[in-house]
Amino acid sequence: MSGPCDIDAVVFDYGGVLTTPVSHSIASWLAREEIDPASFSGALRAWLSRSAPEGTPIHRLETGEIGVEEFDRLLAAQLVRYDGRPVDPVGVLGRLFADLRPDEEVYRLVDELRDAGIRVAMLSNSWGSTYPRPRIDELFDPLVISSEVGLRKPHAAIFRLTVERLRLPPERVLMLDDAEPNVEGARAAGLQALLHTDAASTRARLARLLPGLSPTSPARPARPATDLSVRRPQI
Repeated sequence: MSGPCDIDAVVFDYGGVLTTPVSHSIASWLAREEIDPASFSGALRAWLSRSAPEGTPIHRLETGEIGVEEFDRLLAAQLVRYDGRPVDPVGVLGRLFADLRPDEEVYRLVDELRDAGIRVAMLSNSWGSTYPRPRIDELFDPLVISSEVGLRKPHAAIFRLTVERLRLPPERVLMLDDAEPNVEGARAAGLQALLHTDAASTRARLARLLPGLSPTSPARPARPATDLSVRRPQI
């Protein structure tokens, strides 16, 4: 996608796209609780890597087959603290995502796309962390959250559901995601897709595809955020 193309809608991932990087929040949590990062990385490889079998605890969490409390218990059992004490299983995911913050530069981009007549949607794999629901309800239509629909990225079915709810051909929809397997999954389902690393580079790449979009963020505030204390489980 090196030149302008037809895009009627942009679909945003949540964690790591509309928020600060998930990896930063995870690193802070591991350091605070003195957890050996290798134990967390090992659980991720076993449960989320490309080679992971279907039906891992992460897959079942994302599709809503198990709840947050059960997943917290399963994850805590995989973690090792430097001092040998067990990790408290109550509220593990809440602590893991505690340092996530909205990326206001990305929200500014959302506002500009809406102002330009481009539809915006959100597609997220829920890990039971928190969504600023009033804010995203106002901005995105549709909202597709994996645990609510029983499907998960990178499987084609959840991308097909999203474009069906948009009532658009998949080739006219662009997915923004910070996970390469999800970008590949979107493309395999017929969508256009970009790998998000930061707000500035995503804006610059979108500006090459959407004539009229500024390649740099204008000096204006994003729409006021609704009270983020009203939250609902999310990535």
